[in-house]
Formats: sequence, structure tokens, C-alpha cells
Amino acid sequence: MASSRLVTVVGSGGAGKTRLSLEAATRHRAYERGRVWFAPLAGVSPGDQLADAVLGALSSKDGRLYDGAQAPRTTPVDRLAELFEGGEAVLVLDNCEHLVQAAAELAEELLDRLPRLRILATSREALALTGEALCPLGPLQLPAPSHEPAEAGDSAAVRLFVDRAVAVRPDFTLDDTTTAAAVEICRRLDGMPLALELAAAQLRSMSVDQIARRLDDRFRLLTSGSRTALPRQRTLLALVEWSWDLLDEPERVLARRLSAFPGGATVASLEGVCVDETLPAEDVVYVLGALVEKSLVTSSGAGEPRYRMLETVRAFAADRLLQAGDDVSVPFADHFLALAEKLEPLLRTGEQLRAIAVFDAEHENMVAALRSVLDARDAPRAARFVRAMFWYWGIRGMSTQFETFLGAVLELGDALPDEARIAFGLVRSAAGTPDAERDDVSPAEKGGEEDGGKDVEKDGEEGVEKGVEKDVEKNVDTAEVLGFHPALPLLRMSQLAGDADQRERGLRQSLRSPDPWVRASAYWAHDFVLTEQGDLESGAEARAAALRGFEEVGDRWGLLMSLLPLGRDHSLRGDHGPALVVFERAVAISSELGTEEHLTWTKFRLSQERSRSGDHAGALRDVHAALRQARERGFRRMEAGLLSQLAYAHRAAGEPDRADEALDRMEALVHRLPYPEQTSRDIIAAGRMANLIAGGASEEARALLPRAVRGCVARGDSDGMTWVAEQRALLLALEGDPGGAATALGMTRAIRGAFDFGAPELRRLTADLTTTLGETAFAEAYDRGATLPREESLALLTGEGAEST
Repeated sequence: MASSRLVTVVGSGGAGKTRLSLEAATRHRAYERGRVWFAPLAGVSPGDQLADAVLGALSSKDGRLYDGAQAPRTTPVDRLAELFEGGEAVLVLDNCEHLVQAAAELAEELLDRLPRLRILATSREALALTGEALCPLGPLQLPAPSHEPAEAGDSAAVRLFVDRAVAVRPDFTLDDTTTAAAVEICRRLDGMPLALELAAAQLRSMSVDQIARRLDDRFRLLTSGSRTALPRQRTLLALVEWSWDLLDEPERVLARRLSAFPGGATVASLEGVCVDETLPAEDVVYVLGALVEKSLVTSSGAGEPRYRMLETVRAFAADRLLQAGDDVSVPFADHFLALAEKLEPLLRTGEQLRAIAVFDAEHENMVAALRSVLDARDAPRAARFVRAMFWYWGIRGMSTQFETFLGAVLELGDALPDEARIAFGLVRSAAGTPDAERDDVSPAEKGGEEDGGKDVEKDGEEGVEKGVEKDVEKNVDTAEVLGFHPALPLLRMSQLAGDADQRERGLRQSLRSPDPWVRASAYWAHDFVLTEQGDLESGAEARAAALRGFEEVGDRWGLLMSLLPLGRDHSLRGDHGPALVVFERAVAISSELGTEEHLTWTKFRLSQERSRSGDHAGALRDVHAALRQARERGFRRMEAGLLSQLAYAHRAAGEPDRADEALDRMEALVHRLPYPEQTSRDIIAAGRMANLIAGGASEEARALLPRAVRGCVARGDSDGMTWVAEQRALLLALEGDPGGAATALGMTRAIRGAFDFGAPELRRLTADLTTTLGETAFAEAYDRGATLPREESLALLTGEGAEST
């Protein structure tokens, strides 16, 4: 208002436009001199003379407005001008959306005649006058999907809901029992103030959980507004109906059909799904613009705009779509299936990031389309859909979707094409079901989860699963099955950890593929299986070949998965400089991918390597920066997981108390970790054991060893088992058993396939044991452990843990 004489607050119904305009008007200097006028227009019908209506609204302000002697000689606009002249003045025109043309004409005439007048209007669309300044008013800031009261309470939407809830129920507090429901209410009601106030009013008779559960029927639920409010602001349904009634028929048609897009839509998608004889393709962009102008649809995105509705408006429009019998489910599914199939091959090329960005943007729509195909039991199209999406789910760490839809498509059974049924059975089996306890499948193959062993919900479908398993066992190695998707050979090789001959045949077959990605992934899978079997040497050439292959095709996921073992090799040799270079590159790539798990792995390894190199300040700097990033992005699992590295960095820096504090924080966030709760607590106990060992508390550390072993066994990866074996060696030395410690050090080589020369604490231990035992005795004791078969070493480790329980 300081720089423009006409300001229009625009926004959807219930956003708080009137409240904001009144607050702004009372803060203007004209208010102190009694020269602010408020004209509510909601009750004015379009056929009325607007100037007369404004006169009626302002009549109590000045008796001269209806001076009978002046009536024949002056117009309503003349009388308004007379009132406003004589100094700086502000006129608030509230609720102009149903009178936009008339409001614009009146505002223009008054502003032309009165240079010291300012007009503040509220509307769901702009008045569209030259010089008009728009003040868009959107929803309140939404909370992250967090169950932490302190985090949720930072959100403006939650603060408003809590404020109104306390007014209705004075004992209401935001705590561990109410936060999840309050956050759900605020998010599902889009942070719209009026909707939140209506929801809070229901606390007179319901709990906050009951309100959250009933939001699917929001128009029936939210009906108890203030008795003094306008009729259209007393219920959520009336609020939305008011806006809907202002639309013309093409706008209603497009709004109805846009409601079918849960993730919003681009113009191209709307033109691909919504057009017919009633809505030609060439009209879509113009009708869409009108819906944006009327605040029924929002537009976002610097490049290709994306259009979406607030969830409440979308629910209303979806109901109108159903009533109209206007079914767009078939063209909707066709459009997004075609889009997914077009993007899928790009996930393994230099176009990967662009493809991921489109998958991310359209994911809700693709899932809705897939569900409609599954509901229709259209097996061939369902198979095509899941084939086009499962690799995206995997590299993005979306394990829930990965598991849910693999299970759902397999439930179609014999209706699926044979090669699809067998291929999906292989994908699910390699991802951890039914062989959830296997330790030879990578986190990425397990749907992108670090634990990855979560079973797909079976829902009583044991018979289906057994049939799928038999299919996989009998027919999986056919060219038709392995050619169903480029990732199938990789997944099949990972399954064959115990069959070296068959795995070698699979490797040779994959290396003959004309697809360079298949060849690179075969090298990677070959090395991965060898690594998890404790053989780092045999896979060295395959590691290098995988890296070259993924660089050739431009697959950042493959590059990341190849760089991590390369950095590990440098680190184990104590070559910290090259290791840091590799891990820094891995962090850069994971930042491009933007996936929570990848960021966690790479930032963990980079900070850890800085600690191992002696750069303790750098390690702490990196891990604190990563924790800030996790909080800013809402990566709650990453934040919890990185606290383990924070504890390590403090422990390596000689700060055991601060290391314990980090683990205390981690324990408080245990529900965020990607493991069953008991496993997570055991892993935290392993960190506490390491702190105790570093502090010389052998008895307390020994008491935690069984839990540490149990946690690492549950994780099922070679690195975790080797780490706990290293801690056991340190503990034995602390307990005064140098020979046992030397043998335990040798066992770490048997388990991993290489001794860790890059760990300062192990180098110190080796030097101390050599001094105590002598070079010859140390070498003999070390070799006793190093020459043990790997399985025997693991059995001894887990057995000692069990005996100590």
C-alpha cells in the first residue's frame, strides 16, 4: 500500500484475505484520523448497482451520504467521492470475486477522481487494472510429516490449529499423543486457516485422532463454523461451492477432470487426458489460466508450469466428476503408462537426472494410474506399468512402493504373461522376499533400503508365492525372462552367491549383451557377491570395469555404487588422500541424485575418512553440515543415521562424552532408523561399546558385546561383521589377552578379505601387540585368525557373543 494506490489481496476461499486486509487497513496512517472505510460485498448480488451497495455499507459512517436534497443532483459515485475527498483515505472492498467487472470499474473511477484515495480489495481473482498491485495469499506454512512436537510446532498451520483447539478445549496440548494427528489435519487441509478453524471446532465433541480419521468425509465433518460468520464461511462445503458457482461450464469441465490428477498436471498431460468435443485441446491453456486467476488452481515451477488444486478443492471437484459420470480413468492410465515407458530406459543413461525429475513430479499420478489398472485386473498393462517403474523405485529408495506393487502385480497370477510373472518373482526374491535373511543382496537391490529385508505383505497369499518361487527356480534363466528388463541379469547374479559356476555362466552371458549398462552392472554384481563373501582381491578387475562401464553410459547410480568400493579399497590401504577424492566425488553424485539413502552413505563415508586421516575438525564439520542438510530437507532417517558417524567422529577425536551424547540423541530418534527397533537399539549399543573400549572400560564393554554382535548379524553385511570383530580385538587387548587380540585381528582379514591398515586404532593396536608379543609370536597368532575359513570366523564371533549373553 505504500507504493500502489490499488492493492488486491487474492487467494482461495478461507485463506484469511478479509482478516489480512483489516489488519493492514488499521495499520495505515489514515486509520488514526478515522479515514478508513470497510465495504463488505459478499451479500451484494451481481445485478445490484455496486456504488449504491457501497453507499449502503458505508451509510453509518456519514449521514450526508443519503441527503435527500442532494439525491437528484448527484450520482452514487459523486457522493462516495465527496466522502473520501479532503485528505488521505483508504477504502476496503471485501469479497469482490462475484463482482469483478463492476468492482474494477468503480475502483478505476474513484482512483481517477481522488488522487489521495487508496483502495484495498480482496478477491479470488485480480481486478486487472493498470497499476494494480497483487498480494497473493496462500495457505499457511505446512509442517513436515514429523511426529516430533517441537518440529511440528514451528509450522504456522499447526500453531493456528493449536491456538483454536485450546480455545475450544483448554486442556489440549501438542505432545507425543496428539502431534501425528494434528500434523495430518494441517497437511490434509492444506494449511487453509478457515478449514483449520472448522476442524479445531470439532474438538468440542471429538478427539484430534477422530477428526484426522474422518477427513475423507471432510465436507460432512467440517460444518460448525462461527454463527456470526457469513453463511458461506460456516461450512467447508459452502465455502467451496461459492467459488465453484462462479465458474463457467468449460472451467467446470476442466476443474472436474483436473481432480483426477493427485500430483497436479502439466499442460501437456491435461491435453493428453482431458480433451474432447466439449473441451478442445487448443482451449485448455486458456481455461486453465482462468482457473488460476480465480484461485481454484495454483501454478508453480520456473520451467514448465505445474497446475494443482488444494486438496479440499480437489475433493469437491472429484465429487462433481463422479456425479457427472465423466470418467477419464482410461486416458489417464494410457497417458501415464506411455510416459513411464518413455522415461524408463533413460534411467540408465546420461539422461538419468532428467528422467528422475519427471518421475518424481509425476509419481503420484503414475501410482494412481497403476492402481486403476490393478483394480481393473488388467494384467498385461499392470505388468508393463510395474516393469516401467520398479527400477525407479529401487534407485530412489522407495521400498514401500517397490514391495507393495510387486506383490500386487504378482497376485494377478496366471493372468500375467509368463515371462512377466517369473521376472517379477525374481525381482521380489532378490529384493528380500522370501529370502529375507540372505546377506548377499545389495541395499540398492533391496529397494534402496539399507536394511532392505522387509517382507512384502503376503495377505494370505502363500500359495501364490510358492507358485512364483517354483516358476523362478525352474524358468528364470531363459532369455525371455532375463531380457524382460536390463536389471534382471544383475539381480539374478546376486541370487547366485552360493553357486559360483552358475554365477560365472551368468556373468559371461551378460558380458555378451549389446547393452553397455548390462555389462557394467554384471561386473558390479560379480564384485559385490565376492566382496560379501570376504574376497576383495578376485573382484578388483570387475570393480574397475564396472566403474568404466557406468561412466560410459552416464548412469550416476551405477557410478555411485562403483565409487564406494573403490574408496573403501584406498581407505583400507591407508591411502587417505585418494580415498577422500573418491568419497568427495561420491558425495557430489549423491547430491545430484538427491536420494536420502545415497546421501547418508556417502556423507557418512566422507566424514569417517576425514577422521581416519586425522582431520577431526574436518570430519565434524562435514557431519554437522550433513545433519543440517538432513533437517532442512526433512530427511529424518538420514539425520538419525548420521548421528552414528557424529559419535565416531567425537570418539576418534578423543571426546568420549560427546560421542555418548550423540548416541543419546540417536537413541531418542530410534524409530527413524531403517531397521526393526530392537536391531536399531543393538546397533546403538555397539556404538556405546566402542566408546567404552576407547575409554578403557572393559567390563562394561564386554557386557554390551552380545548386543553389538546381534545388531551386526541382523544387518547382515560384511562391513558390519568385520567392524564388530575389530572391536572384539580391541576389547581382548584391553582385557589383557594380547594373543587372543592378535588372533582376533587376523579374523578380521578372514571375514573381510583384507586388514584395515587405514584405521588408526588398529595400527596402534598392531604396534602394541607386536611390542608385547614380539614379531614372531604376533605373526603366528595373527595368522591363526587370518587363515580360518570365513564361516568359522563368523561362527566363533557370533558364538562368543551368544556365550556372553
